[in-house]
Amino acid sequence: MEESRIEGADDRIHNTSQVNYTYIVKKILKGYFLKGYIEERAMEIASYIIENNCTVRQAAKQYGIPGARVYTDYHDLLKEEEITDVRVCVDNGHHCEITIAALEAGKHVLCEKPLAITWADARKMAETADRTGKLLTVGYQHRYNPDSIFLKKEIEKGTLGDIYIAKARCLRRRGAPTWGIFTQKEKAGGGPMIDIATHVIDLVLWLLDNYKPKYVAAMTYQKLKDQPELANPFGKVDPTTFTCEDSGVALLVMENGTSIIIEASWLLNTLENTGVKYLLCGDKAGADNFTGKLRMNNVVNNTQCVMEPDFNAAGVSFFEGKTEDSPYREACTFLKAIRGEGELCVKAWQAARVVQVLEGIYRSAETGKPYFFEA
Repeated sequence: MEESRIEGADDRIHNTSQVNYTYIVKKILKGYFLKGYIEERAMEIASYIIENNCTVRQAAKQYGIPGARVYTDYHDLLKEEEITDVRVCVDNGHHCEITIAALEAGKHVLCEKPLAITWADARKMAETADRTGKLLTVGYQHRYNPDSIFLKKEIEKGTLGDIYIAKARCLRRRGAPTWGIFTQKEKAGGGPMIDIATHVIDLVLWLLDNYKPKYVAAMTYQKLKDQPELANPFGKVDPTTFTCEDSGVALLVMENGTSIIIEASWLLNTLENTGVKYLLCGDKAGADNFTGKLRMNNVVNNTQCVMEPDFNAAGVSFFEGKTEDSPYREACTFLKAIRGEGELCVKAWQAARVVQVLEGIYRSAETGKPYFFEA
């Protein structure tokens, strides 16, 4: 979205480039809190608006719950005293502005990833949360995966020992977004590094409980976007607006000497379509999810062993057990923290450090030199 409001006297939206889907839907579906549901309904509602050339208010009548309200300026929404918390799901470049306004208005905030485009903005957002005493968290839902939760507990128990080498991988053979501003570096902040690798960078730093980067050496590439035949599942790529990288690699070294190899791509000639994948190597044991399942390896009785936890809740005939998806856990964790019934899983300063790492990756790639982080 070009501005922080939906333009037009009658709130009419003529094409998808004028609006962020979830920005509309959060206002139409006031009362729903599940992030996954909101995003799914957002696409449906945005399509309804565009195909029928109707207004947001008309869409609210079609899809909204009783009493649903529509806002064309987020400042008006923030004036509503009964609204205690908001979700910021706009383009990356608007995260800082809207999040800070919401915190200053006394609202708790769940911001979409990444927290911001720059370290300076991310730091400002975290500082505002500290000063106002309001909660600020970020949509890094992979922390809530069963394997992530299990591995975090094992690491805290010391099962892996001193972890000194890690990999953070998020590769797509083909998967460049063709909608919105994803491929416009000046608006999104970058490409697959800031869009999808941000998830696995956050996950690995959280698992390690290490937020003190020393330096990063990185390269980003823009090699395939001009090719006429890409077989991109999201449709034809517009090379004239594709100003970010289509792939990249980085070596991140932490102050304690731990090395993290980071790989990301939207377009890459590889047979690996990894999703969020990690590898952790400690001096007592190792762990990875490269096969799609958590595997832990060690040596027992002078024998190399591999252990794969079973996260299937079933086990009794005709009873599947209780299952919850990660977005649900994320939403519940946020709401419980608001009610004072628990702590946030994703802390604002943790998410800010991820932005610091991302900024360092891009600066290193631009200069062709290692980027050293401030103390």
